[in-house]
Amino acid sequence: MEQLVKGANVALAALSDIEGPVTLTLGWSDPTGAGEADVSVLLQGADGKARGDGDFFFYNHPSSADGTVQLLGKTPTGGGSEDGIQVDLEALPADVTGVVIAASRYGGATFGELDDLRLTLADSAGNPLLSFDIGDAGEETAFVFGELYRRDGAWKFRAVGQGYASGLAGLAGDFGIDVQDDEAEAEAGAEAVTEASTVAAEAADGGTVTRTAPEAVHAEPVRAEPAADVAAPPVAKTLEAPAAGRVRTGRRVVKKNTLPVAKVNLADHAGWQGARLFSVSGLRNDQEREVRATSTLLAVMTQVPEFGRRITARFGAPAGTMQTFAEASFKHGESTVRPDGVVRVSRAGRIWTALVETKTGGSPLKREQVESYLEVASRNSYECVITLSNDLALDGGHPVTVDRRKTRKVALRHLSWAEVAHEARLLCHHEGTANPSHAWLLGELLHYLEQDNAGCQGFQNMGATWVPIRNSITEGTLRPGDRRAVQVAENWEKLIRQLCLRLGGESGLPVAPVVRKKRGDDPAERRARTVAGLVETGRLTAEIKTSGAAGPLGVEADLRTGQIEATTVVPAPDRARTLTRVTRLLRQLDGAPGELRIEALPPGGSTGPCELLKNLRAEPGLLAQGGAEEIAAFRLTLPMSMGTRRGVEETGFIRSVDAVVDRFQEQVLAGLRVAEATP
Repeated sequence: MEQLVKGANVALAALSDIEGPVTLTLGWSDPTGAGEADVSVLLQGADGKARGDGDFFFYNHPSSADGTVQLLGKTPTGGGSEDGIQVDLEALPADVTGVVIAASRYGGATFGELDDLRLTLADSAGNPLLSFDIGDAGEETAFVFGELYRRDGAWKFRAVGQGYASGLAGLAGDFGIDVQDDEAEAEAGAEAVTEASTVAAEAADGGTVTRTAPEAVHAEPVRAEPAADVAAPPVAKTLEAPAAGRVRTGRRVVKKNTLPVAKVNLADHAGWQGARLFSVSGLRNDQEREVRATSTLLAVMTQVPEFGRRITARFGAPAGTMQTFAEASFKHGESTVRPDGVVRVSRAGRIWTALVETKTGGSPLKREQVESYLEVASRNSYECVITLSNDLALDGGHPVTVDRRKTRKVALRHLSWAEVAHEARLLCHHEGTANPSHAWLLGELLHYLEQDNAGCQGFQNMGATWVPIRNSITEGTLRPGDRRAVQVAENWEKLIRQLCLRLGGESGLPVAPVVRKKRGDDPAERRARTVAGLVETGRLTAEIKTSGAAGPLGVEADLRTGQIEATTVVPAPDRARTLTRVTRLLRQLDGAPGELRIEALPPGGSTGPCELLKNLRAEPGLLAQGGAEEIAAFRLTLPMSMGTRRGVEETGFIRSVDAVVDRFQEQVLAGLRVAEATP
């Protein structure tokens, strides 16, 4: 992989002869765990300017109509997050001369606050071609990372690294795009939402929408919060603003369909089950589960273009006509191999092909089987082998270690059933589909994946070393260097990542693990610290950050006491007496369980007076301690007993983690959010 410096350029043809779209990845990390940025893409015409507003791509306009530009979304990494962009350079219109890759921050945040700013570019097989690190970021709130441009009919890449203190508005303005920013957006936001509601209502009534609000024709969407008693129209993806002062307005109103509210149940008895398109009945073994799960997923990918494109874009496939096949046979030496499925995408006379190998339940992927599919794919000039199981890949790797020589011409990618469900939830419940029947079809797929007998629930087993490590901690015999503890640390990371996927799919907001890493850290060092924590304290800890949330949600499993805790820190109200701050918090926690621990934190302090909620309801002054010290924040902690088994039983450890986080969100954080929204 070629490492570029600022201002350098290179011809892409000199780096790879593999055809197909390229994938650019923008990455960063933040020592505080709170840093985030949004990527954007601008297409340039011959004059160096955008040809129109449609040449600007951002989170609410993530792809071009012809599929040549696709924002792939954020992926949590060991040190922060990465945002992917796929560009089919050969399919871009002839009058597009350049593709600008940029990112922006909001709410006064700057790029100088982020670490490890970087851009990487990979070919359609996933091979990294070049990398560009930015080490001189300062007070800029927008940044052009790099630029793809045509020169003598060939595409080249230039490492730009130019920052804008004027934010996204200043950056986009240089390319002829008018973007409202900060305070100026707030007034336009209310008008845009009003217009959106009007247009959506006309569309719902069957009328033809022939007008677009002038206020809503800006590249950066502005969103104003609807009144508490007025339902927001289902016209587009709705996200909470990630930072104060960040308001967005939609460039255009496009009706999107999500699952409708459940109808009245006409069953005579509560035990009646509604008929389902994808049934789990009659599945007797893992082979039958794998066949049905593969066929179900591939069929829905073909019938729901938005969903199929989101899945295949992860693997470098072009946007085009998709066909899927189940149980295809290939000659391999003197025998025959049968991958569980085949995906083929046709675009501009070229066909992209991937072989699919599926596992359900606890069935592991087998190295020999995966390598045989890599050989078949290479022999047939196929681009990719996709493995699908309940396991999750860490740090962009693969759950199975294969001979690297077999991946020189064929990409090996992995997908978890949890990631499939995440993409389906986002489209089904939040972002919507163009066709209402497609939303229903995704709902049927989700129902199938959630059934225990389908074997597609995601990561559900902490591994064979889990019980021995718990016993060693209880007995006090666990010591540094125990290789079994490393597997527990890896599985803990998988569990937290899967939890983020589920929470993100349910809320429609980006949710990612917070990794407070040091410069130069690598996954092995990070897991070594987790193992050290197990040896010293017997605890597994993690933090989860939801976009727009005031702070991270902490999760801690104490293997010595058998307790799991969910915790967060909320600021105390300003301009109020100490006791008043406590009573205001108690009113917000009216529906919270009595065993919730509340700790009063002084300014700059990490500990303070602590009491159970049930005791504070009778005597709020227990936290005030005579008013001796001002309360700056409250730490809220909800404990719960953990399970002991490894598998999918309700008492399992993984389900215990899910249960305590869900209970904390529903009974504690929900009351705080309502209080925040009331003013």
